[in-house]
Amino acid sequence: MAEPGIFSEFFLNQFVNVQIDVSEYLWYLLRLRVVPFIALAALSFTRIRRAAAVLFLVWAGVSGGILISAAAADLGIKGCLLCVTALFPQFMFYIPAFIVMLWYCYTAPQNHWNRQKTIFVTLTMSLGLITELYINPVIVKVFLSTL
Repeated sequence: MAEPGIFSEFFLNQFVNVQIDVSEYLWYLLRLRVVPFIALAALSFTRIRRAAAVLFLVWAGVSGGILISAAAADLGIKGCLLCVTALFPQFMFYIPAFIVMLWYCYTAPQNHWNRQKTIFVTLTMSLGLITELYINPVIVKVFLSTL
């Protein structure tokens, strides 16, 4: 209980002063963002695609709820704002990519996967990774320095 959590003043102060190793952070982001997407994509071509889409949405909702609740419990409204700041701008790209994949999972076989979907999803996921890698840490550090 005494160990500092992710929303503790100690951790947040450490984050403001840390220099991020881009190559190491990229591999972390690939595991965190691309692996679930690839798992969902693989399941989208099976009979359990609808169940996978529903379970993914439940998992995302529960995870987001726990994160926001923990942030609000530790930092109040500043914690909620920190969570929103931490998701911006990369989630403007991730959300459309996942919506296309989830929509396909839920509506297949009536809806077919095509080249336009592949290009759109690849482009939006790539832009999400790039913005999370280079832009988001700067935004979060600026936000944390104002706390």
